[in-house]
Amino acid sequence: MRSKIAEILQKLKPNKLNIILIFLFILIFLLSFVYFRNPSIYISKAEYDSLIDNKAITKATLDDGKIYLKYNGKDYIVLEDAVDLKELFGVTKIEKANESSFWVDFIILAIMVFLLIFAIDKILKNAPARKIIVEQKGLANSTNSSNFSFTPSISNIKFSDVAGIDEVKSELVEIVDFLKNPIKYRNFGIKLPKGVIMAGPPGVGKTLIAKAVAGESGVPFYYESGANFSQMYVGLGAKRVRELFANAKANAPSIIFIDEIDAIGKSRGEGRNDEREVTLNQLLTEMDGFEENSGVIVIAATNKIDMIDDALLRPGRFDRRIFISLPNFKDRIEILKLHLKGKANSADITKLSRMSVGFSGAGLATFVNEAMINAIRRGSEILELSDFESVKNKVLIGKKKDLVLSEKEKEIQALYQGAKALSAYWYSVNFSKINLLEDDFLKDDSEIESKTTLENKLKVYLSGMAALKIYKEDSFSNSKHDVKKALNLANIMIFDYAMGDEIMPSQQVVESLLKKNFDEVSEFLSSMGSSLVSVSKYLFAFETVTADKIKEILSKEYDGEENAKN
Repeated sequence: MRSKIAEILQKLKPNKLNIILIFLFILIFLLSFVYFRNPSIYISKAEYDSLIDNKAITKATLDDGKIYLKYNGKDYIVLEDAVDLKELFGVTKIEKANESSFWVDFIILAIMVFLLIFAIDKILKNAPARKIIVEQKGLANSTNSSNFSFTPSISNIKFSDVAGIDEVKSELVEIVDFLKNPIKYRNFGIKLPKGVIMAGPPGVGKTLIAKAVAGESGVPFYYESGANFSQMYVGLGAKRVRELFANAKANAPSIIFIDEIDAIGKSRGEGRNDEREVTLNQLLTEMDGFEENSGVIVIAATNKIDMIDDALLRPGRFDRRIFISLPNFKDRIEILKLHLKGKANSADITKLSRMSVGFSGAGLATFVNEAMINAIRRGSEILELSDFESVKNKVLIGKKKDLVLSEKEKEIQALYQGAKALSAYWYSVNFSKINLLEDDFLKDDSEIESKTTLENKLKVYLSGMAALKIYKEDSFSNSKHDVKKALNLANIMIFDYAMGDEIMPSQQVVESLLKKNFDEVSEFLSSMGSSLVSVSKYLFAFETVTADKIKEILSKEYDGEENAKN
């Protein structure tokens, strides 16, 4: 109710003259109400006598030559000269009216008016700062829900709180310096970019980096999601954009951060949406309308930069692009150090980094948190490497239902995984350990890989199926995931990397590459029967085998063969 009063009063210019006029209007209205509020009806002498005879009068009040009577909840008036007051004695109580009652009512009403004016004045003062939230509850009231308010925040996050961004920090330092020392750049006539767009997969820390820029600069930070600008009714999204930029300019220097900008910045014409296009056009207009060095920097984030409209990416708008990829080996070490700071642990961070290939920054934070929960669950106050090993798959691919295998199924699976472990060790494909039921264990940080290295990975993917054909003389359904990975890798090698024997890539070349590596790994496994049986038995018993254990098994096999020869 107060917000509606504020909206009405804001339309009237809230100066002192308007307040006085409102006060006078309310005072006249209330006094009129008091004056005319008495709805008493005059009655005749005959009607009065009838009431007396029926003894129906419950109260009588004498005032200025008039007798006020109360009968059946209603008020009546009869002139004092027309009746005999003695007739009322014994029937009801006659009271002398209080002559000051009108003025008492007036004073009470005046106090009420002053309190009302005071409340209105408070509403007027607070109305501009009130945050009016738009609630779309259907078509009936949607047209009234078009007011927005944006409240900036001051970020307390610094670059020291964000690890693994050394490669992009230099780009961001310039923006921070501009926001902190705008006059220095104006004096040299330097124009810094109006917009910076950060692209990268989910969880790499785009929002955190934007907050760090704001924290280092010490300027107001406006956070908005692209989805917040997508309204059901045309025009509301554009209005929100317009008011956001107006607010940011009023508080310049400042930062506007638009997360998931692809929600409003998609290329126009792809699945036409009038509201989204109007909102995008308004965003383009606002960024074009920025005054040179206005002190407002727009930072946007997306993981779908290929879908962003070209007009948004052209010079003069988002003309600086920062690509943030998943953290590499060194980045993961720094991120893990940050999250493990102040926590008792005995884990080797280098090993943790090796085993967390493919994790984003957010994934590493969850990795550490889940490991701590696991340590508490087992009653320990110190984080150990085993805690991280226990929760790795849960964090990376989610918790899977534990499979219950029969003895025969377990034997088949042990042979399948044992062949993969033996091939990975023999062909120097990096891994730490292989579990009985783990599908994904081949992870690498290498940016450039040779054809030989990729073919060795193909051999590992195909080795389980090859082993089952050789030693079980059959094919089984547990190879479905590795077959898909082998097909995907072979297609990438031929069509993307041009690693085929023929110049023109084709599906026939892909099949030839797969067959070649399948035959080679089959030949290898045929000659390693004794070692494969030993590795499979170990997996069957302990359900996990490490690279070091395979090395130990192969050493014993080799020593046994040498002793047999001697």
